[in-house]
Amino acid sequence: MAYIKMEDQFCADNYDGLVIGLAADLAEHDSGYHTHNKDQLLFSHHGCMVISLDGVKCVLPPMRAAWIPAGIEHKAQTSNVTQYRSLYFDQSLQSQLPRELKIFDINPLMSALMERMSFWELDKPNNEQVNSVNLLIEELNLAQDSHLNLPIPADPRLASWLAGIDDEEFIAPTLAELSLQVGASAKTITRIFNKEVGMPYQNWRQQWRLLAAIELLAKRWRVSTVAHHLAFSSDSAFISFFREKTGYTPAHFIRENKE
Repeated sequence: MAYIKMEDQFCADNYDGLVIGLAADLAEHDSGYHTHNKDQLLFSHHGCMVISLDGVKCVLPPMRAAWIPAGIEHKAQTSNVTQYRSLYFDQSLQSQLPRELKIFDINPLMSALMERMSFWELDKPNNEQVNSVNLLIEELNLAQDSHLNLPIPADPRLASWLAGIDDEEFIAPTLAELSLQVGASAKTITRIFNKEVGMPYQNWRQQWRLLAAIELLAKRWRVSTVAHHLAFSSDSAFISFFREKTGYTPAHFIRENKE
């Protein structure tokens, strides 16, 4: 089976086959920046992953998948992830597959296919793979991006503040507070964000709060603790915000992602 321990070394580019599957149990882990010659599809049943690319941070909660086309430099960081699954697609399939990164919900069919394919033997013959692979490709092309990503501005005036964005204690303050922190006017910060990430700072902050909430809830933080940490005026304000953005409450998210 294509099951590895966290400390094992594995490179899908060293194997041939329409799809190379990988299953692993991970705790705290940082892959470091790297690329693949193969397209990659990954998800986990429990825990949360953060995927960082050039200028973008993506959050991958349980049962959402990330599609990472070949050649895109990225790193994956995990927080108490279990039942990690990753599939690597042969270059001959690239014309049939999406060529841009996307994060999307996994339907039951995709979940079943990915689970089976993650445990395929590494030398499984292509003729035994083709039916499952074609069905998964069809589902991949139909999947809608859930936009759980955060574009990162590159302006040097924000570099020091953004250096800790992957830290649990990082906070995106109000616009007035950020202006004081970085020594730039609110108008200047607004121009930077509109130009570099295509949205005002206030919208960017709300997106950051959503992704941070997903990460912290996946780590089993209490709803009230998350609400306080992210500077919501009350627990109910946070619950309303989370439900508006995701369609379900924080408590539901926690229940659905328990082992």
